Amino acid sequence: MFRILLFFGLLVTNSLFCSVTVTEENKDEVAVILTRSDSIPIESIEDCSDPYFEGYVQALVDFNYAEYQVVVMVKDKEVWLANLPNNALIADSIVAYICEVPGVKAVHKLNGVLPKDEELREKYVDRPRLKGIWFPQMTELFQPLVADPREIVYSIGYRWGDQVIGDKVVPVSLGDDFSIYRWLDIWGGDLSIGIAACIWSVFDMDPPKPKINAGTELKNTDYFVGIPIQYVRNKWSFRLRMYHISSHLGDEFLVNNPGFVRVNPSREAVDLFASYQVYSFWRIYGGPGVNVHSDRTFKIKPLYFEYGTEVRFLGTKYICQRLYGNFYAAAHFRSWAQLNWDFDGTFVAGYEFSKLQGIGRKIRFFFEYHNGFSLEGQFFNMRTSYWSFKLSYGF
Repeated sequence: MFRILLFFGLLVTNSLFCSVTVTEENKDEVAVILTRSDSIPIESIEDCSDPYFEGYVQALVDFNYAEYQVVVMVKDKEVWLANLPNNALIADSIVAYICEVPGVKAVHKLNGVLPKDEELREKYVDRPRLKGIWFPQMTELFQPLVADPREIVYSIGYRWGDQVIGDKVVPVSLGDDFSIYRWLDIWGGDLSIGIAACIWSVFDMDPPKPKINAGTELKNTDYFVGIPIQYVRNKWSFRLRMYHISSHLGDEFLVNNPGFVRVNPSREAVDLFASYQVYSFWRIYGGPGVNVHSDRTFKIKPLYFEYGTEVRFLGTKYICQRLYGNFYAAAHFRSWAQLNWDFDGTFVAGYEFSKLQGIGRKIRFFFEYHNGFSLEGQFFNMRTSYWSFKLSYGF
């Protein structure tokens, strides 16, 4: 623990914070004033012409935000951004990114064309835009629920105190969310469809029964596949998801527990989540779900509701590593008819790194506390609580 805290302390100490000032010039534009430069020498671009600088900034935007046809215009080293995405989180991320380009005096969000330059720039701003994108991979429209124990990520951790699975447990997940197609500017927002798949396994590192496999026991594995449909407009985002999940006891657990009656906790469900970005640092979400079918050997009541909140703070730009970092805390709650609507909550606190501010894939280190019911297949109805420390990678 001391080494982890020391590591984070050194990173923060050796980092340089980005400070920007937001001023409103009119209803169509917002200027963000740059107060620091990045690690690129300012001498290399301070004498370049506006067209050259415009091409340079445009290339940066196109490289890092390939899913969107953002138009960059430069006049006297002030940057004007047109055709920004409908997602407020992604639009703010693009503005923050351009703020850090050396030589930029100000960044303006623009609904239209550059003032006093309409005839010259209108052909660029009003150029035909793509109606959709195949396989967008840089961003997600519906941001992940970081405190949900069943979020689709790659992760590994160490869990202790679990009264159901074991006192010393290693949880592992292997999963990803793959967008297939994204419609742009539909009903005033963006819409996407994709496929998501994940495997969650838990290994008891100190099983009480006769030990095999050097004392490690695979206890349970859950398999998930789903089709998420995501929609975003400004600060609102939605996810409609149809999915299948099934559970399978581990072979070592069955060997160590002869006579254990195996059932088939398999179900198909549909859920709809809504998320609102209250502020850039605070998000709330929630939604209902329906289990439309479950196996007759493990019947599950149909209705459930889940909700939660996330807070991020002390955001930092690490110049040398070209990374963004945030501390975060989040809570996720489940209310299931199957669990008699009893309390079930998961709380996390940790730190995340990403290449782009606020969006994109992230590496997270975090502590997790769960109090409620087990999430592991056949043990679903059993009460438990535990602590975990995890490392994850995903959106």
